[in-house]
Amino acid sequence: MELLSVNVGRRKNVAYAGAPSGGTGIDKRPVRGPVAVAAPGAKGVGGSGMAGDEICDLRHHGGDDQAVYAYAREDLDAWQRTLGRSLSDGAFGENLTTSGVDVSGARIGERWRVGSDLVLEVTSGRIPCRTFQGHLDEKGWVKRFTEEGAPGAYLRVVAPGEIRAGDPIEIVHRPAHEVTVALQFRAVTTEKALLPELLAAGDALHPETAERARKYLAQQGAPASP
Repeated sequence: MELLSVNVGRRKNVAYAGAPSGGTGIDKRPVRGPVAVAAPGAKGVGGSGMAGDEICDLRHHGGDDQAVYAYAREDLDAWQRTLGRSLSDGAFGENLTTSGVDVSGARIGERWRVGSDLVLEVTSGRIPCRTFQGHLDEKGWVKRFTEEGAPGAYLRVVAPGEIRAGDPIEIVHRPAHEVTVALQFRAVTTEKALLPELLAAGDALHPETAERARKYLAQQGAPASP
């Protein structure tokens, strides 16, 4: 398992429909040399966990529970075949482009060591938005991406460190539950009946997702604990 590329983005003003007025940092490009990674702070205050990576919409992006976004090169390759176009590392706005890692099949709370020091913990899948669709310039992209069910993973920083392309990735902890990124993604997008199952992931689950699951249970008249 390997880190193929470390990708960061700078704020850009874009002209496509639905583009954020304050610009976007979704256009991430591979960088050379080591990149420092650390917990950025609470959502709404902290941005990206990656040094040099700009988050423009702090309301929906960034913060400790979405400090880093990873996507598998294998899934990018599959999309290349489907779309009939080349997709470079970072094309989906991911900070880490991986090889040999089942990113969407990772369990919530799974921990990865990247390089010698950095330890990351899986929290949730990426929800597509109009900015993502505009960035790729693919009609109906939000629906297509959602239906595919391979969202990639957001991660929080457990131990800070420096990383670079070529670093090994090691799974150092895999929880006993079966709540994967793909399952979490389906539960919050197309299959709400799955929401209660997510609570088995405990405190590792993204807090917004956990709250969503508890509200769903309350609406069903069920206790909020798994």
